[in-house]
Amino acid sequence: MQATEEFLAEWAAAEQAGDTSTLDRLLADDFTAAGPLGFILPKQAWLARHRSRDLTYQDFSLDEVHGRPVGQDAEMVTARINARGSYQGHPIAEATRAALVLAGTAGRRQLTAIHMSFIAGSRGAPPIPGPGGNQPDGQGGAA
Repeated sequence: MQATEEFLAEWAAAEQAGDTSTLDRLLADDFTAAGPLGFILPKQAWLARHRSRDLTYQDFSLDEVHGRPVGQDAEMVTARINARGSYQGHPIAEATRAALVLAGTAGRRQLTAIHMSFIAGSRGAPPIPGPGGNQPDGQGGAA
């Protein structure tokens, strides 16, 4: 698990810094991301958000990290992403749940896929449909 922790720390630091050189190395060529609003981004589109500076982070970290092997050379990791930043000048959700697929040996591990979901009730997440929404005051809007 140490190699996984090191990989994830390097990836999180590169995301926070918008370091596209490091991200280019850490993401597999066939990398695919499914975002919390249902969009799909291949590797070059993921990198383009950083290159254009449309996406910027002041903070990007992982916790609640749990991994398990999947076959010989892959691992499925679930984590909570804690972020403070903006996309095209608009604040992004501060917490998402992510499922990440890492593949390759410890010396040549890459992120092949990520799927992110909003965490209900967290700042910036859309409201939960129905009466009461996700706000303690029952107003239903995202904070």
